[in-house]
Amino acid sequence: MTLHKALTRATQQLDACPDLRADAGRDAACLLRHALGISQATMLADPARVLTPDQQVAYEAMVLRRAANEPIQYIIGEQEFYGLALRVTPAVLIPRPETEQLVEAVLGQVKRAGLNSTMRILDVGTGSGAIAIALAYHLPSAQIAAVDLSSAALEVAAANAARHGLAERIRFLESDLLDALSDGETSWDVIVSNPPYVPTADRESLHPQVRDHEPAAALFAGADGLDIYRRLIPQARAALRPNGLLALEIGHGQKASIASLLSDWKELRFLDDLQQIPRIALARRP
Repeated sequence: MTLHKALTRATQQLDACPDLRADAGRDAACLLRHALGISQATMLADPARVLTPDQQVAYEAMVLRRAANEPIQYIIGEQEFYGLALRVTPAVLIPRPETEQLVEAVLGQVKRAGLNSTMRILDVGTGSGAIAIALAYHLPSAQIAAVDLSSAALEVAAANAARHGLAERIRFLESDLLDALSDGETSWDVIVSNPPYVPTADRESLHPQVRDHEPAAALFAGADGLDIYRRLIPQARAALRPNGLLALEIGHGQKASIASLLSDWKELRFLDDLQQIPRIALARRP
């Protein structure tokens, strides 16, 4: 089977899946490149290239997984975040572009504050390690810790940190929010988090690739999606130094509730995403 024929057949197979139709061609091409270990340019330059039997079997297996709504990032095992390639598995939430905005906001706040090499940053609910790794990469003097309740997620995060030469720069700790931090571990300059914030009632409205494949513990947070914020915000207040920064990703329609939870903090402001939806909350400890 040639590249052209394999790609055509896979595209038709994915196009027959209503939830995947919009990206059928793109997904089929991505999986083909991964199965063969070739670039986009190579794929386009040699459409008559013949797949080996092993390559054809591997490609067809990947397409079947995608047809079952498995996220393409889990199939190929990788996702780019803030310019860095990260390993992802079903143990971790797939990093989203919205979370890149959270990293950008923290970097902007740090730069404006002129914090020095003693700056201490805590990433709560690190998952794949995306936020902590991006911040460590761009803030080479910062002291960074990252916590997560899932030991499997922490394994992925640690591997990603090592992949980018940051294993010695980030301390990973298994913890339910800040519970496992010792009493002396306070005075953080920045606490940043992309916590679970999807209301459980919204489960059925999610795309099947999210609802059925990504870890529920990283998605859902009670009836209104605010359960983690209600616990995290008081803990962050106790752990931040005076005027320390709390940076949170928030869900659609949660701005008013988050504003209420942060009503006694300083300099509260919200940043919109590209769809003009409030996505990032920034506040400073009084």
